[in-house]
Amino acid sequence: MKTRALSLAVLAALAGCEFDLVNPNSPDPIGNNPARNEVAAAATGLLIGSESDAADLALDLGILGREAYRFDGSDPRFTGELLTGGLDAGSGAFGGDHWSEQYRTIRSANNLLAVIGTASALTPAEQNAVSGFARTIKALNFLLVVSSHTEDSIPIAVESDPTAAPAPFVTNAEAFAYIVALLDSAQVDLQAGGATFPFALSDGFNGFSDPVNFLKVNRALRARTDVYMGNYASALTALAASFIDTSATADLNAGAYHSFGTGPKELANALFQNPQAGENFAHPSLETDAELQPGGALDQRFLDKTTPRTSTTVDGLTSALGWIRYSSPSAPIPIIRNEELILLRAEANVGLTQLAAATDDINYIRVHSGKLAPIAVPGSQGAALDALLYEKRYSLLYEGGHRWIDLRRYGLLSQLPLDRAGDVAYPTYPVPRDEVLARE
Repeated sequence: MKTRALSLAVLAALAGCEFDLVNPNSPDPIGNNPARNEVAAAATGLLIGSESDAADLALDLGILGREAYRFDGSDPRFTGELLTGGLDAGSGAFGGDHWSEQYRTIRSANNLLAVIGTASALTPAEQNAVSGFARTIKALNFLLVVSSHTEDSIPIAVESDPTAAPAPFVTNAEAFAYIVALLDSAQVDLQAGGATFPFALSDGFNGFSDPVNFLKVNRALRARTDVYMGNYASALTALAASFIDTSATADLNAGAYHSFGTGPKELANALFQNPQAGENFAHPSLETDAELQPGGALDQRFLDKTTPRTSTTVDGLTSALGWIRYSSPSAPIPIIRNEELILLRAEANVGLTQLAAATDDINYIRVHSGKLAPIAVPGSQGAALDALLYEKRYSLLYEGGHRWIDLRRYGLLSQLPLDRAGDVAYPTYPVPRDEVLARE
């Protein structure tokens, strides 16, 4: 069953938080002068909204980027629509997906931001902390939308009355600039946000659950945004203020995560499946393209995230690899983590033609994560980019469509394997048809 086909009852139970929310999928707008518990519920709803599409987006963008297949006997669109020409913009389930969930969360953030200044139960510092948190989550959701929809046609001015005319579409450049402004405004708020949030974050933010440390997540997202925009010097500045760590004791998995679980108020991580019987398969190119460790074993990241299974063929597609990337239904899905930050720094340095510095970070990941031999400094910027993209592919595998996004950004979608006649490499999700018609 498609992850997105969640009932409202299930959505009301999302995501590892202990707050009673009547309907987080479409919550009542928070009113003026909200009480502390109302602010806490609204903030928690932003996490829940962000988590609601995380597994589905990782699967769908993984299919587009030839990281994954889904052989689902009840829905051939996984091997049809997502791989063969014709993403249906009229369907919220496939071609029109990864839009409404994000904009619902953005709307909820706008509702909270509109009234947080009137919350007399909170101190001014606490109001700032909430604003910084809400703007950061809002920016994250806009980044997800613009990263998956690249037709210069997403709306950003969506703070107005929902009964008003739809907000106009803007260019990608305008959308990215708006995301940067949101993150920087959030930075100012968080710096004035005192020592604690007036609400509890999920355990996916362990180590980042106060304004000072949450700001490091904000800067990490700013760095990702800057790299996507090609603003490499700005990315290095943001990374220096993030939680990036390449020390001898660094934890590559340190970071911010979407939380999942199996309790009565939790949503299970749908990417966890029995690796021998589940419907989700790893793409066979992951094995054929994996480099060898000095002892002859394949890249450790490939070994840690996939496992052999009985070869299966559906609709002309074949795989003999299952997923073990997520070890349980409670396994978290990364929002952003240290391993990505190190590779973002390498990418920024490649973009600045600082190839020795880039190679230091590439080799840190190769040795510590892939257990591969280090490489020499590449002889050209193009060779350095190739080396960087290999590391990003295996380090960020099945975490949110990074390979598809990266290859598209560099005009390299032609590198994706087309496994059958008629298969295509999509450059973008289409804007949902209803959104286009509403503006005609």
